[in-house]
Amino acid sequence: MSAVSPVLSADEDSLELHMVRLELEDVEKQIRGLLDKQAQLLERQTALETSCASAHISKVSTQRGISTPSPSTPCVSLCRDHAPRTFPAVVSVTPAPTHLGPWVNQRRKARAGPSPPPVFEIPTRNRFAPLRQTRPNTVIVGDSIVRNVRVASSKGKVRTHCFSGACVLDVAAQVSGILKKDERIGAVVLHAGTNDTRLRQTEVLKRDFSSLIETVRGRSPTAKIIVSGPLPTYRRGAEKLFRPDGLHPSSLGAELLSDNISKALHSK
Repeated sequence: MSAVSPVLSADEDSLELHMVRLELEDVEKQIRGLLDKQAQLLERQTALETSCASAHISKVSTQRGISTPSPSTPCVSLCRDHAPRTFPAVVSVTPAPTHLGPWVNQRRKARAGPSPPPVFEIPTRNRFAPLRQTRPNTVIVGDSIVRNVRVASSKGKVRTHCFSGACVLDVAAQVSGILKKDERIGAVVLHAGTNDTRLRQTEVLKRDFSSLIETVRGRSPTAKIIVSGPLPTYRRGAEKLFRPDGLHPSSLGAELLSDNISKALHSK
């Protein structure tokens, strides 16, 4: 057994040596192939560089024959087309600022003096004035019968508008100018119809009164509307209540009419 082992090891070494030699031969072949390839590439590179330089020189010569280059013409490299071009440097100079106009001496601001003491305003307005303004007013509109009517109201002012010889529709035409929408009106007293009774047209008079009431309601929707009259004409036993014409109330009749209107205003 001891004689067989050295023989086997010697054979293995011979086989491995043979394999190494074969690999070396392959490597040498690859090296020779690479060297041949390198030589071919170098020759190709030299030929291409020579051709490129010749073409570029002919191009530059053609441009020189056409026009003379100016000093600002960029420098051309004869090595390769893709080489970077150089341009002349441009120097930018910013002039220093100059002073125009006379010199002005700046003065220090003086310190502000002590602030004046606050002024307190004492209100002198009557605090009950808004209550007076919010009280509703009363408006009396009619023909000449209400000329001497005087009605006192504890809630607000009372204004009387008298239109002599006016019929119901005439009074309705004056309502729009009398009743102001921004005025708070509590009650409107309408006294008309005395000049309409002479026509003896009851149905027409009813329609005229309806139109008058609708006109007042359109101007003052929340106002209380009171219709007064027409008064009866002169009768025996009531001479003190009328003037000699038998149509217009006397001072006593006007006072009685004023009391009746006041009672109607204060009634709920």
